[in-house]
Amino acid sequence: MTERKKDNLDALSRLMIFEEQPAFNTHIRSSNSLRKSPKRHFCDVSLAIAALKLTKESLMNDLKYCGFLFESLVYHDLKMYARANDADVFHYRDSTGLEIDALVQQSGGAWAAFEVKLGVGMHDEAARNLVKLSTVIDSTKYSKPASLNIVTGTGMSYTRPDGINVISLASLGK
Repeated sequence: MTERKKDNLDALSRLMIFEEQPAFNTHIRSSNSLRKSPKRHFCDVSLAIAALKLTKESLMNDLKYCGFLFESLVYHDLKMYARANDADVFHYRDSTGLEIDALVQQSGGAWAAFEVKLGVGMHDEAARNLVKLSTVIDSTKYSKPASLNIVTGTGMSYTRPDGINVISLASLGK
């Protein structure tokens, strides 16, 4: 990273424009290496929307970007709930391309995994990622996840037949 870029990121961090989500560091069963760089999220997604002068229509026309903003929104909420429960929020990414949006871990070691998906049509892919994560974590050295969850922007909350919870953002934290 160039010195100028680092200075700019430091300035934005001090202004509380974004914050970094650290990487989850745990034991995995395979020889896959874990990625350790943090993810960056807007502290308030409305700042990005206002700065880019985005409208509802422009967001609907770019659902991928809208999904990134939604992920930042969910990260912020998870972080607030985690703090209230003596926990931290991490992300997981390994060399095979497996990526999990959020892992909430309490200080005692208990943890839960969350995939963030804006739309309903992406739940099966998210569930496959969550199941894959639970198979690569070395359960002899690390506890199994307390729950596997998909946070979505629409619909009702329910538990899928495979045991994965689908949680509407509106009911997160209730």
